[in-house]
Amino acid sequence: MKKTISVVLSLALAVTGVAGMSTSVFADEDKVITVAASPTPHAEILAKAAEILAEQGWTLEVEEFDDYILPNEVVESGEIDCNYFQHIPYLESFNEEKGTHLVNAGGIHYEPFGIYPGTKSSLDELADGDVIAVPNDTTNEARALLLLQENGVITLKEGAGLTATVNDIEENPYNVEIQELEAAQVPRVVDEVAFAVMNGNYALEAGYVASRDSIAYEASDSEAAKTYVNVIAVKEGHENDEGIQALVSVLKSDEIKDFINENWEGAVIPFEESAEDADAAEETDAAEEPAEEGDAAEEAAE
Repeated sequence: MKKTISVVLSLALAVTGVAGMSTSVFADEDKVITVAASPTPHAEILAKAAEILAEQGWTLEVEEFDDYILPNEVVESGEIDCNYFQHIPYLESFNEEKGTHLVNAGGIHYEPFGIYPGTKSSLDELADGDVIAVPNDTTNEARALLLLQENGVITLKEGAGLTATVNDIEENPYNVEIQELEAAQVPRVVDEVAFAVMNGNYALEAGYVASRDSIAYEASDSEAAKTYVNVIAVKEGHENDEGIQALVSVLKSDEIKDFINENWEGAVIPFEESAEDADAAEETDAAEEPAEEGDAAEEAAE
């Protein structure tokens, strides 16, 4: 299901009480960026970014989606320019499973996964046969299982990592039942299970904040923060489009970082790229740059 929201602020900026309006105040028709996004926090962050982009002459149009499949399909088809809802492991898994060609255009924020109380309020209360709800998509299920392992609930087979499933559970001392559900459904069964492991955005939509309400959550300085950073995803070949670059630049700005920190109490954390990551990205970009004409001719001669 999707809901269309047009975040167009050019008109508001243009209406200044004078009848004559200069066309230069409005965003050029060609300067429109379309984004598919999850409602919380992605669309809310984009609404703030739209204000800044409007000042630069861009119109930002956001379509909200309640699932994790359609946002990728509409970007792959070219119907929408980019999306903002997923982390890199999910993007890579989706590409592999669906044959799509989506790439990361920029990491924006991180949402810590949390274990939330259901019918029980502490992991110390775990009993034989208790049910724990987790997301059922490949990457997020693995993330949930890894968090349960970190907190002593289960032990996974050696080597089980970002693709771990319930079949990789080696030790289950409490004989817990892992209930696999679509990510959006997990918050809805909290009253029916002992504990629930939730995605950050769905926890937020349900009124939960990891730092406040969870029993345990991923640390902001953990490897998970880098691994599961939420990105702007585009179809391969569009990473350097002017609109995409403008959007990513604004979303990485101090103004947006401050907005995130002020509004989500640590449930959403701006992604800070390390110096090593930045150097690696620069090296990759340099390696991918086309050779100069002279260099090309010389290589052809060889």
